[in-house]
Amino acid sequence: MKIVIIGAVAGGTSAAAKARRNNEEAEIIIFDKDKDISYSGCGLPYYIGKKVKDRIELVPRNAAFFKKKYNVDVFTEHEIIDIDAVGKKLTVKNLITEEVFIQDFDKLVISTGARSVIPNIPGVNRENVLYLRNVQSADRIKTFINENNPKKTVIVGSGFIGLEMTENLKALGIDVTVVELALQVMPPLDKDMTIYIEEYLGKKGVNLVLGDSVAAIEGELPNTKVVLSSGKIIETDFVIMAVGIRPNIEIAQNAGIELGATGAIKANSKMQTNFDYIYACGDCAESYSLITGKNIYRPLGSTANKTGRIVGDSITGGSLEFRGILGTGIFKVFDLVVAYTGLSEKEAIKEGYGVVICYNIKPDKAVYYGGEEMTIKAVADKNTGKLLGVQIVGTSGVDKRIDVFATAITFGAKVEDLFHLDLAYAPPFSTTKDPVMYTGMILDNAINKGRELITPEELKTRIENGEKIKVIDTRVTKQYEVGHVEEAENIPQDKIRKDLENFDKEQITVTYCNKGVTGNAVQNILINNKFKKVYNLSGGFKNYKTQSK
Repeated sequence: MKIVIIGAVAGGTSAAAKARRNNEEAEIIIFDKDKDISYSGCGLPYYIGKKVKDRIELVPRNAAFFKKKYNVDVFTEHEIIDIDAVGKKLTVKNLITEEVFIQDFDKLVISTGARSVIPNIPGVNRENVLYLRNVQSADRIKTFINENNPKKTVIVGSGFIGLEMTENLKALGIDVTVVELALQVMPPLDKDMTIYIEEYLGKKGVNLVLGDSVAAIEGELPNTKVVLSSGKIIETDFVIMAVGIRPNIEIAQNAGIELGATGAIKANSKMQTNFDYIYACGDCAESYSLITGKNIYRPLGSTANKTGRIVGDSITGGSLEFRGILGTGIFKVFDLVVAYTGLSEKEAIKEGYGVVICYNIKPDKAVYYGGEEMTIKAVADKNTGKLLGVQIVGTSGVDKRIDVFATAITFGAKVEDLFHLDLAYAPPFSTTKDPVMYTGMILDNAINKGRELITPEELKTRIENGEKIKVIDTRVTKQYEVGHVEEAENIPQDKIRKDLENFDKEQITVTYCNKGVTGNAVQNILINNKFKKVYNLSGGFKNYKTQSK
């Protein structure tokens, strides 16, 4: 059996390695038009920012390594210019010698990855407009910085690459302005969580321009100007374009290989295309959501490695099948860590779920051991009680919690299940009831125990619409005087029982404290005293204040 693989980064090399482990007799060949193979694309921003000192740390394996360890023939700087899917033949061009030859195959793996989106705007191809996609593009950015000693840059786009590059260029002493078309950074997240990121970036001296786009790039270094659609002009030394990526599917499409709803290559659970002897994996292939079952395109290194392994197993008769993904992601910008998994609130609503939202602000470990607060937003289905998605912003312990949440969602956990998880506890690592457990408790109380939550946005909207709502600030008077919800009356918890007879039990009531715990305690008191409709302000005044900025 002759297995030919197009593409030698995460998906392609994972497929080759797994196929070889399963089958010692197969002939395995990889073609890649790049010079580097099996590199860590996610480490590139840190290579530019000098946190990764040596290029070899990102590209530890070369063609000789794969030949020696796996008996796999890897040909770099070889481009596939045509696929004859029916005839099982490839037309290959050696980019060094320009020789063109035919390569036959029994099984074909398409792992052609993705490329940076190049917007159609004047000046986008100037020498000081740079993109980060592979190691060579990172080399170009490093060379540009070393040779020109730039003092300022504009980063277009605020996704993973845009924000990671923001950190690393600031570390080099370069002033950074981020331009984002959306009205928030990191568009996949809900806006109420990105507020925390935007506030933090401002404190770090990052200039944010939201709800605007680049109309043109004019002039050469050192007199380059970025002209925005609003008419605003930003002077800069260079531009990093980070507006997204799109799958490399043209050669597959021309060969009659079917694309999916997302525009990436359509593949079944065995990663087979509409030709059962042709497979697709990595950033050129679409995935599907574990929650909705619908096709999605979430190009991540973790998914590329996973689908590559499945392809290698499938080709050689194994039983592995792709089960879908949650789209779990994590990144850091300076000391802030941002993570998410599953559906956001806006995605869940779009899918037709009746959502319940909670904000949980808790330290990652015992405060006396240096615990630092993280803000957790969780989305659950009111009808089934299932957890649908989580977003977390914090400085410590975020990775641990997002992985627990991702595991829980993968296995169909309901919110009440989270409290029963037997999670590890010691003061240096967690609180006695872990933030994951607290999140489950809050949602369980809201969905199953009648302790309903209200978000800051909903409270403000309902008051603006003229609803008569009694808002009670349950904190001590000193805290109330520092700041409070404008419509709130201050009745501390220790006084609430004395004032019950003065309340209208039929009126909608909202309780709150600083982060939610005391607000919930007073909510319980009111409900147990036959109040008809009592909400607790989710995340308390701390979250309300942030959302109101």
